[in-house]
Parts: sequence; structure tokens; C-alpha cells
Amino acid sequence: MDEKNILWAPWRMGYILKIKKDICFLCQEYNSSKTKYIVYKGKYSFIVLNIFPYNNGHLMISPIRHIKNIEDLSNEEFHEIWNLIVSSIRALKKILKPEGFNIGLNIGKVSGAGLEDHLHIHIVPRWQGDTNFMPVISNTKVIPQSLNEIAKILKKEFKKEIKNVYR
Repeated sequence: MDEKNILWAPWRMGYILKIKKDICFLCQEYNSSKTKYIVYKGKYSFIVLNIFPYNNGHLMISPIRHIKNIEDLSNEEFHEIWNLIVSSIRALKKILKPEGFNIGLNIGKVSGAGLEDHLHIHIVPRWQGDTNFMPVISNTKVIPQSLNEIAKILKKEFKKEIKNVYR
């Protein structure tokens, strides 16, 4: 029998249990006057920090329009989102210097989508050894930087970065 490696993320259960199923947290964050974790607002999409991150700098890119299917994106939304993925990678490389990235979508409930009705792309910076004994032994994930601090730094960087993408 083949051994399977399992990545346990027990700290995510707090996020799953807190989700109010009748409220879209992406729409709520985008329309809030506080929007402290939105690091960039485009014409068709936006970038927001994940408040229950897998790693420091975990971003989500989402269309402003509340849609669930990737095939329902307009050409403008599609192109802006892909440009924001590139901009996010550049900004995160410059600021956090990760050794790699996980970039992905969970489409549909069975894929693990915690929010299945509003399409979003996760960008998770990764470092060698970023999964260590802390989550396994002590049920604790170490995130070395506050969301407020990284949001402030990323907002400033995205002001510069977006100009480079749309030259």
C-alpha cells in the first residue's frame, strides 16, 4: 500500500466555522468603507489579504462582480485578473522573497471552496520549511507579520507595481 502524505491545517477550522453562508465576505470587504485588507482595487477586480492565511502574504484575487464560474468572466475581468496575478507575484517576490508559490482556484463545494459563489484565486508565498512542527505538535501556525503591517507594505508596492504592468 502506498503511503500518502497529508498536510494538516487544523487552524483553518476556525475560518470554516466562522463563515456566514448567507454573506459573501469578498463583496462585504470590497464594499466596506474600512477595507483595510484590500491592497489593490482595479476596474474589474481586486486583491485582498486572506485573514486566515496559510502563510504570510497569502493573497486572494477576485472579480468585483459576484460570479462563481471562471467561464463567466468577461474578457476585461479575465485579463485584469491575470495581470494582477503577475503583479502579485512580482510584489511578493520583492517584499517577502519567497522561494515559490501555490496559486490556485477551488471551484465548487467538492473542491474545498469555502466560498463557492464568488470566484477567487489564492496566491500563497512558500518557503523551504514553512510547514514545520508547530502546526503538527502544538496546533499553532506561525505567521511572522501582522495583517495590518503587510497590508500597508503591499498597498504601497502595488501603487508602483501596477504602473509597470500596464505600461
